[in-house]
Amino acid sequence: MDGEERRRVILETARRAGKVDVAKLAADLGVSRETVRRDLTLLEDHGLVRRTHGGAYPVESAGFETTLAYRTTMHVPEKSRIATAAAEQLGDAETVFIDEGFNPQLIAEALPRPRPLTIVTASLATASAMAGDDRVTVLLLGGRVRGSTLATVDHWTTRMLAGFVIDLAYVGANGISRTYGLTTPDPAVSEVKAQAMRAARRKVFAGIHTKFGAVSFCRFAEVSEFDVIITDTGLPAAEAHRYSLLGPQVIRT
Repeated sequence: MDGEERRRVILETARRAGKVDVAKLAADLGVSRETVRRDLTLLEDHGLVRRTHGGAYPVESAGFETTLAYRTTMHVPEKSRIATAAAEQLGDAETVFIDEGFNPQLIAEALPRPRPLTIVTASLATASAMAGDDRVTVLLLGGRVRGSTLATVDHWTTRMLAGFVIDLAYVGANGISRTYGLTTPDPAVSEVKAQAMRAARRKVFAGIHTKFGAVSFCRFAEVSEFDVIITDTGLPAAEAHRYSLLGPQVIRT
């Protein structure tokens, strides 16, 4: 196969498996490791993958987004630690926005209940997980349900959210960049996140280190709008410091 076809196969493999390994790709494709490395560099230059030591993983974009089911299998120990640290940011908040996604769901489940809480969410998974707790009032935002993430979007969702003043918002993203801010592939999802940012008094971003430096299609917030950023130690301390210079406290756990 020619180079273009080979790179298409590499990208499809990365999106299907969640990551690719240089040595395995070289063996499967019958080419040298250096050829695979050059292919991955080209794919990275086009914003389709991000290189790692010995391989790469796909970048979510307008044409590709991982499902909620897939996210529950990736980086689970790191996400659990992040969720615990994020839950400690609750403070005196009584109304909390929980974004769509697996990491926000873990945060919701980790929240302390020193008093009754009202959780506002577009996530069916989070609403279902929290609805059985008699200390929590769950407000599920109505709208069109996205099958890939089991979350509501569109004008019904944003209109309802616009009517609230929320003490604390836990907001996720597909990518966070010092240059381009926080991004997500879908414009409808971006609108919900942007409205949550406008509604909240305090904002916390929680996400694993692989999201840092990644850029997706729709920008919904700047780094400087957040009070706290929480990630794992996979983000180098020097890079965490660069993000902190933009305003938020950065916690690595």
